[in-house]
Amino acid sequence: MGVPGAPYPECDDEDVTTMKKYLLEILMFSAYALFAASWVSGAILTPDIQSSFGEEGFANATWGSNVITLAKVAGNLAAAMLLVRLGAKRAFTLAMVLIAVGGLGALAGDYNGWLLSRLALGLGGALAIVYFNPVVLHYFSAAERPLINGINAAAFNTGNLLALLSTGALTAWLGNWQSVVALYGVMLVALAVLWWLSAEDFSLSGGGNRPAEKYGLLEGMREAFNWWLPLAYCGVLFCYIAVFALFPLIDGFAVASNHLSAVMIAAGMVGTAAGIVVTKRYPLRLPVLRYAGLALVIFAALMLVSRNPFIAYAAAALAGFFMFLPMTALVTLPQELPGMTPARITVTFAMFWSISYTVETALMYGAGVLADSSGQPAMAAYFAVACSASLFLVSFVLPESGRKATVTEADNGTESATA
Repeated sequence: MGVPGAPYPECDDEDVTTMKKYLLEILMFSAYALFAASWVSGAILTPDIQSSFGEEGFANATWGSNVITLAKVAGNLAAAMLLVRLGAKRAFTLAMVLIAVGGLGALAGDYNGWLLSRLALGLGGALAIVYFNPVVLHYFSAAERPLINGINAAAFNTGNLLALLSTGALTAWLGNWQSVVALYGVMLVALAVLWWLSAEDFSLSGGGNRPAEKYGLLEGMREAFNWWLPLAYCGVLFCYIAVFALFPLIDGFAVASNHLSAVMIAAGMVGTAAGIVVTKRYPLRLPVLRYAGLALVIFAALMLVSRNPFIAYAAAALAGFFMFLPMTALVTLPQELPGMTPARITVTFAMFWSISYTVETALMYGAGVLADSSGQPAMAAYFAVACSASLFLVSFVLPESGRKATVTEADNGTESATA
């Protein structure tokens, strides 16, 4: 019951904490979705942007995306250090501000100026995606994390789809590519203000009574898992970025390549939802990664080689579905490892994204060079699909973090830690 005459009903501390954590989640999700939309819009508008600055060439075009991925490598590595020094509130505010600086690309006087704005955008995105994990680990219970992880895994896809569906209309409405880029910057500034007013700092040791833990990049680099996890994902990341950065520049498929991209990304949203359900209901993680990874390669290859439009669309949808179905399990797996804390998970995902994007950047530029040297841009697409097999292959060396109930324990309604 509220106090008579009071402007708001009374809320206990638990209600306030619940509202705050969901508000922070909405702000984080929105910031990363807009980061993705800004990135993808820039990729879609590459021909207009290159024309504005007198640039040309397929390999040259990849630099609009590659400079972002290079920035993400540096930003991911710096994320843990910045979180420790600045705290969660200031660190994520910095991430949002850097993403907003990407909007200054609208004022660039030459192509190098445009690439510098993309650099700032990439740095902000790098910090933001790493900070998802300590915030989720701190505020949400183990039972809540699969849902929140799945939602966060869909943030980039949400922004990607938003850009694919709206960039053309926004450009026609606003008149030029500069206005579209600036619009995303303005929206990020608004989100940064809301985050600053709502966020707070919290302990990175996993509890207020625990001593501060020294776990930095040096400690993280000594753990093999922190290397295997990004190597599993890097090929999938490359294939995904190629879908919106390279595929729309390629002709010769059964249907328009930009249509294939849209179908894959839309189906990926469904795959993310399915991944949340699978991760919550199925106790093991590795079978989900392994078989979804294998299905991705099969259907993505079918999408490229088929000359039947119906089969190409169906294969694109299934490839997108299986590309995103394992993402919730992939992000949840490290959070379930013994002794995981906000400090440790920050380092794990700092390395995860840094290594993933380092490899992806090399693969992306290699794909551009392959397309230019062969004179067949479709070779870049075939290369991307072949690389997506990384998830299937590396899943055989990852540890299992899930819990499988024995027959006796299942009868009693309890779980065992056997894998």
